[in-house]
Amino acid sequence: MSLQEYLAAKPLYYKHIDYKTMPKIFESISHNFKFPKIIHVVGTNGKGSIGRYLANILELSGFKTGHYTSPHILEFNERIYKNGNIISNDELEILHTRLLGILKDYAKELSYFEYTTLLAFLYFEDCNYAVLEAGVGGEFDATNVAPKILSIISPISLDHQELLGDSISKIAFTKLQSVNNPAVIACQNHKEALEIIKQREAACGFKFLYVDENKKDEKVEKYAEKFSLPLFLKQNLLSALKAAEFLGISPDLSKLKALNLRARCEKIAPNITIDAGHNLDAAKALVKHFSNKKMILIYNSYKDKNYADILNVLYPIVKHIELINIINPIRQNAKEDIEKLLSSLNVEYRDYKQINESEEYLVFGSFAVIESFLKSLNEK
Repeated sequence: MSLQEYLAAKPLYYKHIDYKTMPKIFESISHNFKFPKIIHVVGTNGKGSIGRYLANILELSGFKTGHYTSPHILEFNERIYKNGNIISNDELEILHTRLLGILKDYAKELSYFEYTTLLAFLYFEDCNYAVLEAGVGGEFDATNVAPKILSIISPISLDHQELLGDSISKIAFTKLQSVNNPAVIACQNHKEALEIIKQREAACGFKFLYVDENKKDEKVEKYAEKFSLPLFLKQNLLSALKAAEFLGISPDLSKLKALNLRARCEKIAPNITIDAGHNLDAAKALVKHFSNKKMILIYNSYKDKNYADILNVLYPIVKHIELINIINPIRQNAKEDIEKLLSSLNVEYRDYKQINESEEYLVFGSFAVIESFLKSLNEK
C-alpha cells in the first residue's frame, strides 16, 4: 500500500486523542532512530515561519537542516523539508516502507500526524539540525518525544480550545509543559501567557531567552525593508535569530533569501495576498499591516472557529466579502452561518467566483481556505 493510500485511511482530525499512544510506542522503537540536534517550536501563531526562518539561517550557516511543519496546503510533501527542498514522492515511499518495518503491529495505532512525524524523524537522520513544529499541542504532541536542545515558544493565542482549554492561561500551560530545556520566548500578545512562561522558567531552572521587539538591528531592518515584511513576520525572524544566537550562530542577513513557506502574508500577485492565519490575533496582525487599505476579503471558516469576532476585527480593511467553499468530511462548514451574520450586520458579501484584476484581495481564514483558493486559480 502506497503512503498516499495508507494515510487516506487515517483521519486528519480527531475529537479525542489518546496522548499516551505515541510516547508508549516510541519508547519501544526509539532505538531505530538517530537524531540530529533538535529545536522544538511550540505555540499558536507563527510556528511555521519561525521554524522556516531558523532552518534557512542554519542552512545559510553551512548546516544540513530539516524542518517539519504542518498542515500542508496543496501536497503532503510540504510538511517535510530539508536544505531548500521538500521531500520527493520517491523518498517518501522509501521511508514509508522502512517505517512500516520498524512499527510492525504498532502502525495501526498511530494517528495521521503521529505517523508522519516518525517519517520526518527518519528523513532528518543525516542532518546537523532539525526544527520540529508542534501540531496542535505541546506536552502531548507527537513531536515532543524527540530529544531536544532548545524550545521556541511562538505567540500564544486562543485556538483549538476544544482540545487545549478555554483560556490563554490553560492553553499556555498545556504548551509550556513540553519545555524542560532552554527556551527562546517570542514576543507575546497576552500577559496571561507570559505569567505561565515565567512559572515554567522557574520550574525548569533554565534562564529563558526573551525576544526584544523594541531592540533595533540595522541588518534586520534592511532585511525587513527588502522583503516588505509585515511586523509579525519581522518579529518571527527576530525569534529565529535569538535561537541562532543561542546556538552560537551569527548569520549574514544580507545573504538570507525570502521566506520560502507558502501563505505567510504571501503576495502571489500584485493584487492578491494569501495568509493561512485563522484566529483573532492573526486577524489583528493583518489589520495592523494593511491599515491604510480597503481590500476584498476572500473568506470562510469552520463552525468551531470564532469567525464573528475575527470578521469584526477585519472589517476596517474590508471593502466587501467573498465566501469561498471549503470541504472537510469531519469539520462543519460555517458558510451559511456567516451569511446570516453578515446579512444581519448589513455587510456586503457574495460567493467567490473569480479575481478582478482591478481589485485588491486578501485571502484569509485557514489553510483550507488557501488550498481552495489556490486550486481555483490552477483550474482557470
